[in-house]
Amino acid sequence: MSEHGLILAGLDGDRTWRLKDYVARGGYEALRKILKEKTPPDAIIAEVKTSGLRGRGGAGFPTGLKWSFMPRSFPGDKYVVCNSDEGEPGTFKDRDILRYNPHTVIEGMLIGAYAMGCTRGYNYIHGEIFEIYQRFEEALDEARAAGFLGQNILGSGFSFDLFAHHGYGAYICGEETALLESVEGKKGQPRFKPPFPAAFGLYGKPTTVNNTETFAAVPFIMKMGGQAFLNLGKPNNGGTKLFSVSGHVCRPGNYELRLGSPFSELLEMAGGMRAGRKLKAVIPGGSSAPVLPAEIMMNCTLDFDSISRAGSMLGSGAVIVMDETTCMVRALERLAWFYHEESCGQCTPCREGTGWMYRVVHRIEHGLGRPEDLDLLRSVAGNISGRTICALGDAAAGPVQSFVNHFADEFEYHIENKKCLVPPARQDTGSQIYVSQSC
Repeated sequence: MSEHGLILAGLDGDRTWRLKDYVARGGYEALRKILKEKTPPDAIIAEVKTSGLRGRGGAGFPTGLKWSFMPRSFPGDKYVVCNSDEGEPGTFKDRDILRYNPHTVIEGMLIGAYAMGCTRGYNYIHGEIFEIYQRFEEALDEARAAGFLGQNILGSGFSFDLFAHHGYGAYICGEETALLESVEGKKGQPRFKPPFPAAFGLYGKPTTVNNTETFAAVPFIMKMGGQAFLNLGKPNNGGTKLFSVSGHVCRPGNYELRLGSPFSELLEMAGGMRAGRKLKAVIPGGSSAPVLPAEIMMNCTLDFDSISRAGSMLGSGAVIVMDETTCMVRALERLAWFYHEESCGQCTPCREGTGWMYRVVHRIEHGLGRPEDLDLLRSVAGNISGRTICALGDAAAGPVQSFVNHFADEFEYHIENKKCLVPPARQDTGSQIYVSQSC
């Protein structure tokens, strides 16, 4: 494995994203081999299962298992969809994959389509990164002109076409069924499940939705073998993973590590703590993941199981680092406002509860908190969790519950003293906890 990982290997900024550069790096070799040898679809799915590849978008569901849900005997169109609606605060890895290595996503989707018997695909790209949407369209044109997309691909008899579709910046469209509604031209709101997309997805047809990074890993799995990919990580957590590191570090950015690497290694790659300050807390998987205090996070390895045992989740791999200058009440206020604004309003617990949580945290931050507010926050968050159609309710409740539980002393200090526990002279005055200045 390159010292730069798999997905980022051999990339040189904006200069090496085109088809000729991808082919020079061995691109489309896996697809060519599959089509030439007429590899049985079941063998491909088995290889992906062996690899231990888990969804890189947040949930971490086993990819090979998800592909196996696609009904093979279904007559008519079946769809494969890439979720590039990267709206989770702190997450910026997928846009870099599409910016610097778009053809690996195209090849991954082609292999997935072949394995699942799909005829058409869509890449749903976050609307606020429109220049990347345009680049992906160029990559599609290159692939189509070279015979990698369309009818009778490379003379194999396999036909598949792929299209880009851009959203308009709605966080809720990162949820797979809301995304499908949006592609169909409807209001982006989650669907009731069941039926699940594998049975009733895009246009009512069987559909599989995976994240950008998930598809990008597939060509490497097929070239190096599932077992070799698994060995890069650890059992149940195969391969490498891109981590978007932001916050109070010297070098914010995307870093690719083996799953199971110590958190300290990632922190070191990001240049360590800004200005030599002390680590206070980390949100390990995007803003919807529960926050972890420094003493817990420093003992974690970066994989789905370790972070879960610690009480949070690896999620999208967006690591938000907070130092000792961070007011945790102020940080939660910003997160609570985000989820209040982004709730689609379909479910009453989420529509009303997110507003309640924001207003309570807001008054605590502004010196109007009451002793009973912490119990009220816990109660409202508990009444949202598990009571909504999609996971946005849980995403909004998780930060509230974890901030209040791990940093109760700061919230209590705000309520009792009408001011922050962190002296104003020491507070970071940056506008967002997930955007950092360089050292």
